[in-house]
Amino acid sequence: MEAGWNIEAAPGSTWPGGAMATASPVESLREEATCPLCLEYFTDPVVTACGHNFCRACISQCWEGPGPATSCPQCRDQVQQGPLRPNRQLANMVELVKQLSLPAASGVGEGGVCRAHQEALKLFCKKDQAPICMVCRESRAHRAHIVAPLEEAAQEYKEKIQAHLKTLRDEREKLLGWKATGEGRSQEYLKQTQAERQKIVAEFQQLRQFLEEQERLLLAQLEKLEEEIGRLQTHTVRRLSTQISRLSELIH
Repeated sequence: MEAGWNIEAAPGSTWPGGAMATASPVESLREEATCPLCLEYFTDPVVTACGHNFCRACISQCWEGPGPATSCPQCRDQVQQGPLRPNRQLANMVELVKQLSLPAASGVGEGGVCRAHQEALKLFCKKDQAPICMVCRESRAHRAHIVAPLEEAAQEYKEKIQAHLKTLRDEREKLLGWKATGEGRSQEYLKQTQAERQKIVAEFQQLRQFLEEQERLLLAQLEKLEEEIGRLQTHTVRRLSTQISRLSELIH
């Protein structure tokens, strides 16, 4: 991830491993995707020379006026006005956070049924990256695969995200320390944050595939349930019609 990220814990919460780690990963990411000026999701995020992120329009409006030097709205450091560097990785994260915040994601894993065996989807196959039922687990297709409870797999993804966020925060603190002491080793840490960026992007892609698969399975099950209700309704109407005809014959 780019060094311009402002990875700070939200007020009233701590990072993983603290006594007050109550915020969910999605909530933590939502806070990181929020501009400190407009308090909305970043729009065209840019990073200042002091390492803080703002919407381009917000910081431009804040810095309106004469003079080449101004202060950062967040840390109050004096910085020279000039071309603002876009934070494309942060922009990508904002789009992903918007997707994770959709209502469809909140019900993932609840009530899923295996289309092949009509059994509850209680397990997650780590090799195929897909939810499976107990019958699937014993089948030849998954017998040799590593599986875990569905809720445990979802929690594992959350913990990985939290761990990556903590790593990024630690890396940022190190970078700021080197900048304050005038040490010229920032390139080494930039390489490390680049590696962490690649890891977290891969994790998010994997998580998004998992959520999309869950949504597809649940929608398919709802469609099947609607068809079953329609068949039962038709059967009931036919049975009642037959009984009415028989009663009519007895009456006449």
